[in-house]
This record gives sequence, structure tokens and C-alpha cells, in this order.
Amino acid sequence: MKPVHFRRTPLALAALLMMAGSAFAQSADTEAMPTVVVRASADASAQGLPAAYAGGQVARGGRLGLLGNVDIMDTPFNSTNYTQAIIADQQARSVADVVQNDPSVRVARGFGNYQELYVIRGFPLNSDDLAYNGLYGLLPRQFVASELLERVEVFRGANSFINGAAAPGGGGNGGAINLLPKRAANTPLTQVTVGVESGGQAYVATDISRRFGEGDRFGVRVNAVRRDGDTAIDRESRQLSVLAVGMDYRGDGYRLSADVGYQDHKLSNPRPSVTLGFGVPMIAAPDASSNFSQPWAYSTERDTFGTLRGEVNLAKNVVAWAALGARSGDEFNALGSPTVSNGAGDASIYRFDNVRKDKVSTGEVGMRGTFRTGTIGHTLSGTASAYSSEFRNAYAISNFAGVATNIYRPVDRPSPDTSYFPAGSMSSPHVTASADLTSYAVADTLAMLDDKVLLTVGLRHQRIRSDGFNYNTGVRESHYDQTANMPVAGIVFKPMKGVSLYANYIEALQTGPVASGTYIRADGTSAPIDNVGDAFAPYKSEQKEIGIKYDSGKFGISAALFTTAQPAAYIVGPRFDVYGEQRNRGLELSVFGIPVQGLRLLGGLTLLDAEQVTTAGAVNQGKDAIGVPKTQLNLGGEWDVPNLPGLNLNARVLYTATQFADGANTQKLPSWTRLDLGVSYAMKFAEHDVTWRARVDNVTDKSYWASSGGYPGAGYLVVGAPRTLVVSGTVNF
Repeated sequence: MKPVHFRRTPLALAALLMMAGSAFAQSADTEAMPTVVVRASADASAQGLPAAYAGGQVARGGRLGLLGNVDIMDTPFNSTNYTQAIIADQQARSVADVVQNDPSVRVARGFGNYQELYVIRGFPLNSDDLAYNGLYGLLPRQFVASELLERVEVFRGANSFINGAAAPGGGGNGGAINLLPKRAANTPLTQVTVGVESGGQAYVATDISRRFGEGDRFGVRVNAVRRDGDTAIDRESRQLSVLAVGMDYRGDGYRLSADVGYQDHKLSNPRPSVTLGFGVPMIAAPDASSNFSQPWAYSTERDTFGTLRGEVNLAKNVVAWAALGARSGDEFNALGSPTVSNGAGDASIYRFDNVRKDKVSTGEVGMRGTFRTGTIGHTLSGTASAYSSEFRNAYAISNFAGVATNIYRPVDRPSPDTSYFPAGSMSSPHVTASADLTSYAVADTLAMLDDKVLLTVGLRHQRIRSDGFNYNTGVRESHYDQTANMPVAGIVFKPMKGVSLYANYIEALQTGPVASGTYIRADGTSAPIDNVGDAFAPYKSEQKEIGIKYDSGKFGISAALFTTAQPAAYIVGPRFDVYGEQRNRGLELSVFGIPVQGLRLLGGLTLLDAEQVTTAGAVNQGKDAIGVPKTQLNLGGEWDVPNLPGLNLNARVLYTATQFADGANTQKLPSWTRLDLGVSYAMKFAEHDVTWRARVDNVTDKSYWASSGGYPGAGYLVVGAPRTLVVSGTVNF
């Protein structure tokens, strides 16, 4: 698929949004909405968060951008919405730990760094592109602590219509992840958790919430976290400090919410990814607990962020909302990833230092209302959104010959001189990239035949403006300013109670990739590509999907068939470019809820066929795409032990089939299976609720390559984490 040809269109959608508001106001009963008591809501909506499904691990619905919160049986899309209960029960540290429960997702890593990356339906989603209450770019870009979150909502499939095009990472083709912040519930909470994990890392977290004023209208929730110490990987240590404050106010006919957060994350001697040199066959993964990092390697990230959101009742069944958000981020990294030159594990490591400063601001306004025309019900929604970012970068690289080591028998080396390839000022970096995205969208969900048929149609008009600047001079070197229209159509048919059949057509619009990376020269050493920093035009992808969902009230099953294609960008020789197309087709099966009393199940199966449909010179045409296994299986269970109230046993099995680390399909990663076990016990102690938890991930201490790639055309390898024991105690005061 080639980059889409854009053309400018008038901003008629904005006028349509205003006309819709006028029509609502004229046709609706303008009496004030009665004041009602509602649950606390992360997005300031009158309905509050969708209720948890039976078993409490997932929710009955989730946020679908301008469509609002929608029940899973009423949406023509496939999603799973993980609750705070499973986050706490599994002692999740980050978003990656939560989505390990999802059969459509596998966790990988950013290019050359330690950024979490999520592969959904075989397409990468950078942590840059996580949404926070529907707004992109607001959360720390490499690691998001789970203590910030009330829910993790995983939307499967192309989704640019839902929230607009993602920036700066350009994800959104395989799926989206929306994160919801915590809010003060109606019951006061004072909770302290203390824990320790393998390696000696200590953990303490506090979670405090209160409601104040007449009718408990004003709520405040404060979370503070500290992690410090070594991890289960030899010589690796982590420091994490988090502070977040969430506030909300329930007024008469309006609702407000605000969030302010701070996260400081540091990794010392972190284990890097591994790149196989040209022609090197696949090698066995090193011991899961070993560390082939150099002692001078580290990664630091510090972010401050905030949001403000409000919703007001304009008339009966008509609401309007507005949201604003901003983030300031600072990173400094000293990175060194080994390039393996032979089957014995001999490798070279060069040093890459970089500094990055981010400024992001974003916002949206919208309106939604319900009305009827004859026997047909309508839920009409409209929104306008804007995103702006400015990134300052500089880097310094050592000689690419690097220093010698071996990934099986690591050798510590003195830090090489990084003055060999400098770019920009490390103390005062220039602006190297900026982006401005605006969009307007309208959608209507029509309910027909006694609500047995729900038809959703809509259109989003998206503009992407992006600039690239020279690292050394700050002079603009690349620019594009283009627009596109993205339609959506989805239908749900409910032939009987508890069954929904659905189909959808939806598109993804992605910002074009920016050329980056190195290539392997004939002598086996690495060198930077010739066109570093080149920005490519955005492109569209199309998705078609059909599926079925079953809901017994206590147990749910869903199945989906889908096909999606997107342009493929990668390095050929010394140049990065968009050369062809990748097409992913698959089948997803998901299960959740309580099949029998006392047992909760969560997981499913994903079968994927990711093919390089067209490639440069047809060299790899018809072969599998990098880093996409054909089979992904996740199955977790929780069992309440009979006659022992409060005692719960849980287990999870993850299976990932073979995958390739190169487009030619000569470097094949073995399949892997991982077993995780846990136990929790809830009790009363001195009139306080106390919950003890213990969990062992990778019980068999299996050594395996967990993932391949994540950056276009790159097949770097990540070693799976070793056996890790986590023990904690939570006390409610």
C-alpha cells in the first residue's frame, strides 16, 4: 500500500457539529436535568465508569472516543477493559504487566532503548501513543506505573476514527490502549502496600481518597509510590518515584475532573536488546537472569503531566464536554546494545548517549445527544481535537567498531569515547521535531428493530502537520502538511438475548515514520543509515472485521475475524524507506468471567497470518513479517478455595509460537511457554482489612527470546525475564 494521496477539504464538519447542537437544543426538553448521585468517573461523565463484569477482572464496557462509554455487547468493535482489581491482584508494575493477560497483545521493546512497546494484532503500538482518558501523548513515554491507573482499556483493530491519529509514535493500526486515572469513591480509603521482589527490590505505595462538601460532591485521591533496589536480573536496578493527585466535582448539571502526576524512573545497568549480525543464524537465548549490559549503561526519565476535563448537560439527553492536557518530559540515556557476530555469542557494543526534552499539549471538545426519528433512535456525537508537540534531541555515538564482549560470557569494558558521531548539543539540544494534529469527527449510532440492530456510521477529517529540524543547526529540513478523511461503518445485530453479531469497516491514519537506525556493513560492523531524520508522509490503512459475542451474565466469549494492511518501512542497504506492504489476517477468541462458582477465567487465543505482500525488489515477498507469531495463547484462572474464606489461588499460562527476526525468514525464534502462579489471602487483623499476595512469574525459570523487533524492519531480540517472586501486604486503615 502506498502513502495516501491527501487533499484539502473545507471544515464543513465543524459547521455540522454546530448545526447538530442547534438541532438538539430546539428539539429537546430544555428543563434542567435532575441531580443524581453517580459513581465517581475518570472522564467526568454522568454515567460513571462502566460496571465490572462478573468476577471483577474486566468491565462491561469502555470508552470509545467520541462515542463515549459503550457496553461490550452494543459496540461493533472488539475490546477488553481490565479493572483495578486485576492490576492489584497480579501486582502489576506497569501497563506491560496488565496487557500480558490479553491474547491479542505481546510486549516488545523500543529501538535501542527500554521503552515498553505493545504489539496488537501483529502491529506495534509505542508507549508514546497510549491514550490518557482519550488524549494522546500525556503519559511518560517509556514506562507507565500501574499505580496511576484505574483501568487499562485495550481496543483491538484500526482506531484513528475513535480518537484521531496518534502522535508522535504513529501507532493505531493494530489497536489502541486507553488508560483511566483513579478517582475518589464514595467510601473513604486509606491504603498502604509494602512489598519486595526477587533481587531485593523494595516497594511501598499509599492510596488515599476522600470526598468532601455537601453531598460529598468534591473528591480527592492521592497515590504515592516508591520502588528501589535490584531486580531479578543480575546487576540491574530500578528506582521509581510516582505522585499523582486526581480530583473531581459533581455539580448540578455539570461534572469536573482534574489530574496532576509526576513520575521519575531510573534504570541502572539495564539488560539491553540483542541484534544478530548479517548472516548470523538464530542462537539460543542467554540465561534468563544473566546480564550482558555494560556498567556505564543507564536510562533516566522524568515527567510531569496534567489534565482537566468537564462535562455539562445542555438539555435533556444532550451533553457537551471539553478536555485539556499537557506534559513536560526529560530523558537522558547511555545505551549499548550488542550486535552478535557468530553462533558462539561474540559481540560488539558501541555507546549511544542521547538527551530528549518533550513538550506536549492536547485537547478536545465535543457534544453527544440522543433523540428519535419515528421508530429509529439516534445517538449523535461530534468532536474537535488538537494536539501539539515539540521535541528537543541530541545524541553522541562512539566508534561503531565498539568494544568486544560475549552475550553468554559478558566482559565489562571501559566506556568508549562518544565524540565519534556527535549530533546537537547535549546540554542545550535544538528542537528536532514538531507536530500539530487537528481533527473533526461526527458519528451517529442508529437503533432499529426494537434496538436489535445498531448501525454506527461516521467520518473524521484529520490534518497532520509535521516538521523535522537539523540536530546541529536547528534549521528545518523536512515538512508536510496534509489532510485525509476517514470513514467508519459498524453494525451490531442481536438475534437473541446475550448474543451479538457484528461487523465493521474502519481506517487507521498514521504519521509517517522517521528514518532512524543502523545497517550492517560488509565487514560485520554497524554504521548509521544515510538518511537519518528523513520524515515520510502519513498513510492510511484499512480494516475489515466480523465477529460474535456471547454474554450469559456471568461468563462471556467473543470471536473475531479480521484483515488489515499497512505500508512496510525498513532499511535496505544504507537507506530507510517505505518499500512495500504488510498484511495481517487473524482470528481472535476471548473468554472472561465466572464459568462455574468460585472460578474466574480470563484469556483467549489469537491466530495470525502476517505476510509481506510486497517488498523491495520482491526479495521477501510472501514471507512472514518480522516479530509476528502465528499463535498466541493466554489463559488465566483464579480459584476461591472452598471452606477457606479469603484464600485465592491463581495461575496463568502464556504461549507464543515461533517468529522471525529478519524479513528473509532465516532467523527463527523458538516458541515459548511461560507459567505464572500466585496466591492471595484476605483477612481481618486488628479490625483492619489486610490482603497478603505472593506471585511467581516464569515459575520454571525458562530462558527464552520473548520478542523480536518493534521498530519497522528491525529484528532485535529481547530476553524474557527470569523467575521473579513478588510478595506484598496491603492494609486498609
